[in-house]
Amino acid sequence: MTRRVRIIGTGRAGGSFAAALERVGWPVVGQLGRGDDISAAAEDSDLVLVCTPDAAVEQVAAAIEPGPAVVAHVAGSFGLEALGHHRRRAAVHPLISLPNAEIGAARLLASGWFAVAGDPMASELVAALGGRAFSVADEDRAVYHAAACIAANHVVALLGQVERLAGAIGVPAEAYVELARVSVENVAALGAAGALTGPAARGDQATIDRHLAHLPAEERASYEVLMREASRLARG
Repeated sequence: MTRRVRIIGTGRAGGSFAAALERVGWPVVGQLGRGDDISAAAEDSDLVLVCTPDAAVEQVAAAIEPGPAVVAHVAGSFGLEALGHHRRRAAVHPLISLPNAEIGAARLLASGWFAVAGDPMASELVAALGGRAFSVADEDRAVYHAAACIAANHVVALLGQVERLAGAIGVPAEAYVELARVSVENVAALGAAGALTGPAARGDQATIDRHLAHLPAEERASYEVLMREASRLARG
């Protein structure tokens, strides 16, 4: 069954969902942005999808007058409580990086994972996109989203550190990116503990101390923190 969707938000998430939904035959009857009147958004659609930054979700939801449509948001850290007074509420967070509308739409259609809650239309939306849905309770949303940030943002920050260190000694960063890619594949195949290699896995403190002795001072703190995490993983 196709659904008529109104999207609130014209940024990367809103553009990605708009393009992806049109491709699977769910017509987008309007995409509203800052300054538009959204009060009647729930009147002539089956689903209102709030694709604003997390900080704006509650305010936007409060500005929409209750209607027959399901009102859903795509924020990772909020549950249904952010949607306030609406009778039919849902949350659909794509565990997917959406850097722009074109790439984002393709990724939304690439069998990705989505955290859902509330009205069954959330799962219906994921199924229409060809994705995989899992449920996250409202009280667990903040921890769920923190893990998402670690998996995406923190990994990127670590690779930024790799770029700095590699650049300082004239080694191509691409070589390390390939190493990181294989390591992630190993985690997918073996789990994190089974994929761990290197001095922490071997209990080789002498090598760790040598690293710390030669790293620039500003790079040591993050190395020490993550080496402790690697050692904890190795100990089980």
